[in-house]
Amino acid sequence: MQSTMVQGWSRIGLFWMVVGLIGGIPTQAQEAPIPPPQEEYLGRTIAQTMSFHGAGWLIRPEREDEEGTVAEILEQLGIQPGWQISDVGCGNGYYTLPMAEAAGEQGRIYAVDIQPEMLRMLRSRVNRSQLKNIEPILSQPHDPKLPPAALDLVLMVDVYHEFSHPEQMLQAIRRSLKPTGLIALLEYRAEDPNVPIKPLHKMTKQQIDREYTSNGFKLVREYDGLPWQHLVFYGIDPDWQPAQTNDRGSR
Repeated sequence: MQSTMVQGWSRIGLFWMVVGLIGGIPTQAQEAPIPPPQEEYLGRTIAQTMSFHGAGWLIRPEREDEEGTVAEILEQLGIQPGWQISDVGCGNGYYTLPMAEAAGEQGRIYAVDIQPEMLRMLRSRVNRSQLKNIEPILSQPHDPKLPPAALDLVLMVDVYHEFSHPEQMLQAIRRSLKPTGLIALLEYRAEDPNVPIKPLHKMTKQQIDREYTSNGFKLVREYDGLPWQHLVFYGIDPDWQPAQTNDRGSR
């Protein structure tokens, strides 16, 4: 009996040794490979992502004079206590923290970024603030890793134009919204040559609308009172049907 057990355990040990040599057993938990990035989408050249090395620019003292005050933008967002919100492309948390305060203890802020260094900076600021309702999420370029049908608001500030996979990201964000949820999008105005930002980091309203309506959203409202940026709100278009073909960059 003991000899049989020893032989059995030997076979098990040999099996796991072979598994170790060949790299393990594939499982459904393993993430699919990231699709190749796009260089252009619907006639727009996609800008490169701002590195975490420039994070100090996000909290520069003059930002409120250049882009409008946080209080002004929060008023337009209309955050209610208990809201579930995502700050996609949160950086080091310029908007994450004030939104967390507005949503209150019963609310939740999913702070999403693709750069772990940005999230480390965010966590440091969160720890100093003692806010308990912020959940940092290290996302992938094509997947923000948000809970489905859960969000009242998704904020994207000067970041959408850098998405290397805009179509996949918009579809993932659409799935994350409640039926009444909204995207609030801030982008520097490309129509205004006096906005001192590089052209690839600006967008026109026409281009924004083209991309968002192509991905199942409809314009709900807009605010034109900011010094440099568009602020537009998009909700889910329940009548939208995805196109039969997916011609990246030219559809």
